[in-house]
Amino acid sequence: MADVMNGAQARSRPMTREEKKVILASSAGTIFEWYDFYLYGSLAAIIGAQFFTAFPEATRNVFALLAFAAGFLVRPFGALVFGSLGDLVGRKYTFLMTILIMGASTFIVGLLPGYAAWGIAAPVILIVLRMLQGLALGGEYGGAAVYVAEHAPANRRGYYTAFIQTTATLGLLLSLIVILIVQSYVNANYPMVPVLDLSGNPVLAADGTPAMISAFNAWGWRIPFLGSIILLGISLYIRLQMEESPAFKKMKEEGRTSKAPMREAFGNWKNGRIALIALFGLTAGQAVVWYSGQFYALFFVQNVVKIDSFSANVFIAWALILGTGGFLFFGGLSDRIGRKPIILAGCLLAALTYFPVFKGITHIANPALHAAQMVPVTVTHAPDGCSFQFNPTGTAKFTSSCDIAKAALARASVNYQSAEGAAGTPATISVGDTQIAAYDAGALSGEALAAEKARFEAELNGALAEAGYPLGGQNETVAKADHFFDIFTGQKLTLVLILTWLIILVTMVYGPIAAALVELFPTRIRYSGLSLPYHIGNGWFGGLLPATAFAISAQTGNIYAGLWYAITIAVMTIVIGMIFVPNNTHKKDIFADDHK
Repeated sequence: MADVMNGAQARSRPMTREEKKVILASSAGTIFEWYDFYLYGSLAAIIGAQFFTAFPEATRNVFALLAFAAGFLVRPFGALVFGSLGDLVGRKYTFLMTILIMGASTFIVGLLPGYAAWGIAAPVILIVLRMLQGLALGGEYGGAAVYVAEHAPANRRGYYTAFIQTTATLGLLLSLIVILIVQSYVNANYPMVPVLDLSGNPVLAADGTPAMISAFNAWGWRIPFLGSIILLGISLYIRLQMEESPAFKKMKEEGRTSKAPMREAFGNWKNGRIALIALFGLTAGQAVVWYSGQFYALFFVQNVVKIDSFSANVFIAWALILGTGGFLFFGGLSDRIGRKPIILAGCLLAALTYFPVFKGITHIANPALHAAQMVPVTVTHAPDGCSFQFNPTGTAKFTSSCDIAKAALARASVNYQSAEGAAGTPATISVGDTQIAAYDAGALSGEALAAEKARFEAELNGALAEAGYPLGGQNETVAKADHFFDIFTGQKLTLVLILTWLIILVTMVYGPIAAALVELFPTRIRYSGLSLPYHIGNGWFGGLLPATAFAISAQTGNIYAGLWYAITIAVMTIVIGMIFVPNNTHKKDIFADDHK
């Protein structure tokens, strides 16, 4: 008992300089790993155009998001593999394995030819590399959280583990800054590139001139991926200097490490129940708030609100800069009032504010688009004329007149309603008092198809333009940043502050989560125990959010409908967390069971 008391007193003392150095080194390496992982998310739309060229635009966007989600879907399997290794052989060497896999996969993405060169092999290899990144990240987070918590003083666990929580956002911020720098340099010094179809022929714009894309979109996007090899070298150097967790070393010396961490962590109801509570009462809600505030927000402002990618990255980057301190604030606050109240309060505020916040983003960032959405638009279609345009396999063909009408409206960010018409009749779009007949692509071919497509697009674009929709990129009301510090106008500052609110919600749910999970499991199975519920929550509930929200919005005809996914899961977590998550875990001695 005296040894236990002495250990508890030692862990309540201030951290030594060497312990702080270990924690900062661990955080720095984790930032680089998140940077690697988030590069794809930041460039999803550009990469989608390179690797999913063969598919229609709406399907291409879903594919790009699903490839992003693929990295999250396999994270629980990484948690199983590397969590066991972390509890069997130690935290340090598991760290080295995860950073090597992550860094190598990212570098190869930068070298991978696109669909035009390698065909279907290119997107398949891309998804495999994303899955390898996900496996590595599945082992990374649990190790970092455990490593820091086991070094930190008992009364500052929330604050010090919050440094690990900042690494995800700082990794995203680093990826955005690198992208902005490379994008600015490449586009300023290299000419635009013509768009080619799969046969190598130039693609023509609506006016008959060759369609062009920027040099960054054509090839410059590869530079941040290739440059990650430098960060890999730095990360390996940092991690080779780290010491093993003192708690793990002591357990290993005494022969008390778990021989089967997975079976011990999840093979009995006592520990399995804790994992389920951690998943549904903490991490599921935390995950959807986190991904809504960072990734879906970035996708929304680019693809729905129609802000150019450079400006969108600038606005999100500033929101991250302003909001990131919240991780340390809420982590430190959780040391005083507990983890549970802060996490559940963040989920509640998200559920209450998401609809007005995202509508506010549209209103502030693109006033012309917001005003145009007040004009009623209706798609009238035959009873069985519409498909659910979510196509993860790429085999479905959406050629009906209803599908073509809805896809065109989704691309223009039009809110619309559906109405049922007579059987066998083609779909029509009503924009105010103007009606446009859609066409059935499956019943036409050759010149007839091309003529109908041109007629439909011309009539629809004319009706939308008359209703006030900003088309063709000429929109003086949309928020635009010419350089990184070009945010000091009323419109742009307001937009940055709205996005910062989303980041603050992220810091509320994510700042205390590492300490909360560490406190639920004993040392011998801590790496395995917390990794699986964390990565199921973030990898599955969170990782699928962008693709799911996009598909829901496209199906319902409401650009905000996808938010119901995040809100529903956040409310579920509030209810389960209130009932089942224990209170006052911040007062717990996480080493109390080590002597047993």
